[in-house]
Parts: sequence; C-alpha cells; structure tokens
Amino acid sequence: MHKTVRDYIRTIVDFPHEGIMFRDVTTLFADPRGFRIAVDQLLHPYAGQQIDKVVGLEARGFILGGAIAHQLTKGFVPIRKKGKLPGRTISQDYKLEYGEAIVEIHDDALKPGEKVLVVDDLLATGGTAEAGIKLIERLGAEVVGCAFIIDLPELGGRRRLEALGMEVHALCAFDGL
Repeated sequence: MHKTVRDYIRTIVDFPHEGIMFRDVTTLFADPRGFRIAVDQLLHPYAGQQIDKVVGLEARGFILGGAIAHQLTKGFVPIRKKGKLPGRTISQDYKLEYGEAIVEIHDDALKPGEKVLVVDDLLATGGTAEAGIKLIERLGAEVVGCAFIIDLPELGGRRRLEALGMEVHALCAFDGL
C-alpha cells in the first residue's frame, strides 16, 4: 500500500495546550520518501507556470520553500517575524488568536512584476499567509499560488485567501483545530 503525505504526519494531542490536535510535520520532513513526495506534490500544480521566486513563511515554510526553490532553480525569500531580518525591511501586522504579530520582508527581496509562489506547512486562519501576500504585493510582485501541506478547513484560511483572489493548493486536510 502506498503511503500518502498525510500518513507521514503525526498528531500530538493537547499541544500546545488542552483541546488542540497539533499536526506535526517534522515526522514528514524526517522521512526521505515522505519529504520527497510532499515537495513534488507541492510543486506539481505549478509545473510550466512562470515562477521567479519562492517565498517561505516562518518557520516551517523555510524548509519547504528552500526545497521547492532548489527544485525549480529559483531564488528563495523568507518572510520572518519582526526583528529577525538584518537589512531594511517593510512590515505587516496581523491578528492572532490572542493578540497581534508582525512579519517582515527585506525591502529589496522582490522586484515589481516577479511571479511568486508562497509556501508554508499549515493553513489555519490564513492570517500569516495574508500578511505575507500583502508584503509581496507592496513590493510590486504577483502571487501565482499558495501551497501548503495541511489545510484546517474549519478555521477558514482557504476561504480567506481565495477571497483575496489567491489560488490555494493543499496536500491534505484535517478536521478540527
């Protein structure tokens, strides 16, 4: 029987607090076959499309985005939490379940008109991805797609990104939080 990406993902109950079913992709990343399958499947919908850069959202998006950029022979650009990038940046705040957060990108990381693929491990509410998309668009680049390993449909992230006109690709979905 062939394993799917979902088969490589471990669920940790009550992490980081009670009532949460944490979907842990580190088990997927640690398995060479699982990791290869995930990267190949994340890339597949974009085969033949023009992509100039791959943008990864902190932190697991860096792992995936780096691998995808390598496969495409394209540059990789990180979107990081505030205060982590050394050069001149632009920032975007967004709401979290409890409070707010800020993400940043170097102000020279993308050029106007560049086609960008946004990558992260998990799509929950879509807040981080939306903030990243806003940064990319503020630099004049165009998001051609948003690729995730996991979608948590009940949290509405896919609907939120699609409402922004984004194409969303996820390899699997899990019910619940």
